[in-house]
Amino acid sequence: MTAAPKSLATFEALLALEQTDPEGRYEIIAGEVVPKAGPSGEHADAQSGLAALIRPPFHRQPGGSDGPGGWWIYTECDVELAQHDVVVPDVAGWRRERVPERPTGRPVRIRPDWVCEIVSPSNAKRDTIEKVEIYRRHGVPHYWILDPVQETLLVYRLTPDGWLLVLTAGRGDVVRAEPFDAIELRVGLLFGDE
Repeated sequence: MTAAPKSLATFEALLALEQTDPEGRYEIIAGEVVPKAGPSGEHADAQSGLAALIRPPFHRQPGGSDGPGGWWIYTECDVELAQHDVVVPDVAGWRRERVPERPTGRPVRIRPDWVCEIVSPSNAKRDTIEKVEIYRRHGVPHYWILDPVQETLLVYRLTPDGWLLVLTAGRGDVVRAEPFDAIELRVGLLFGDE
């Protein structure tokens, strides 16, 4: 006797979960519904700090005196990369040259050009192993990992051979991190510095 094949979850499963657990946040990783950890204070500070640094110079049309522009920058939106891969990146961006109209709907069904995940102790494996593979498989060109405990920023670029680590930075560093290398980023601002 063989076991029945396990059904793979879709976005509709997340919507159904919201009916029974309206406070919960979930993702679908390779067809499996997994909880998205609630943010710690350090996580929330890093996420809002990153959005505050990246969004003003980039979230607008290209050109102008206020920064390079050319991106849509979102926090915590559902992104369906495939029917059985629905993620909620902490911060994500879409290049306007590729996506001229603002990504809308729930879930957003357009692959981001950049994703940043902020590691929490309860989801470290998911952000540093499982989601790394999902984003690679779906062709996300840039992936950042912020770790508020280690106070590090890892910047990856997708190549034909897989992810290439192009930058490792710590709290005291000032960097130009692709794809946002048009501006300097004081890494400590993501971890509580003023």
